Amino acid sequence: MLNSIYHAIDPVALSLGPLTVRWYGIAYILGFSFAALIVWKTAKRWRINLDEDALLTIIICVIVGVILGARLGYVVFYGDGYYLNHPWDIFAFSQGGMSFHGGLAGALVSGCVAARLCHVPFATLADLGAIAAPVGLFFGRCANFINGELWGAPTDLPWGVVFGGAAGSVARHPSQLYEALLEGALIFIVMLALSRRVPARPRGTFIGAFLVLYGICRFSIEFVRLPDSQLGYLLGTDWLTMGQVLSVPLVLAGICVIAWARRAKLPQQGAPMEGGPAPGAPREG
Repeated sequence: MLNSIYHAIDPVALSLGPLTVRWYGIAYILGFSFAALIVWKTAKRWRINLDEDALLTIIICVIVGVILGARLGYVVFYGDGYYLNHPWDIFAFSQGGMSFHGGLAGALVSGCVAARLCHVPFATLADLGAIAAPVGLFFGRCANFINGELWGAPTDLPWGVVFGGAAGSVARHPSQLYEALLEGALIFIVMLALSRRVPARPRGTFIGAFLVLYGICRFSIEFVRLPDSQLGYLLGTDWLTMGQVLSVPLVLAGICVIAWARRAKLPQQGAPMEGGPAPGAPREG
């Protein structure tokens, strides 16, 4: 306990009269803003014809998909029957409760809509999103730490954090920061390194790699992150969590997508290959 870090961060960043700005909201804004910038820059490097209107359409679709998917995912996978008796609480976003796996599903569904609206192949758009998504995860997990939620198991390591409140006065793993570093920073570095090849790697490579890496990172961190109290550990074990159960299919799906990408070898279109004009661009006469 003498070497423990005591969590004393106010989740409210700014209060002006009735207006309250929380760090969690700021994290969402920063995450989507940086993600949009990364998608824009990567699309230009890959020579994908993506203008400002198309980018705005994509971001709006993804924001709606992520928020609705994350909430519905939490209700379905982590609600433990509560929302069957309290259906109106499904819309009580202020009470918290968001699931990454649901947010991912929502992003993929809304990405299909955005791909059709912007005339960009879905796999290409998914690849762009896979490069940008870890940045949003990084900010989101940092916000989880600031909120003092989703803490880890007790630890006597020198960086253990005493969160107080429902977490008690026991030093715990700052699992939120572990996730920020692995799911956020590490995966982004890998995705960025893969994306530096021009022409881009075959369509589907990046979303496949992201699914595999995220599934592995999340499964591993769950060993030191406490499960949601309403669910606890599953199947009578003292280690298996819902987060791990939901992450295994991501790894399997990612492997299948990578195998398909390597076999199909489709270029990132609507982008031309290196040196070609953008789709629809006038040619020099």
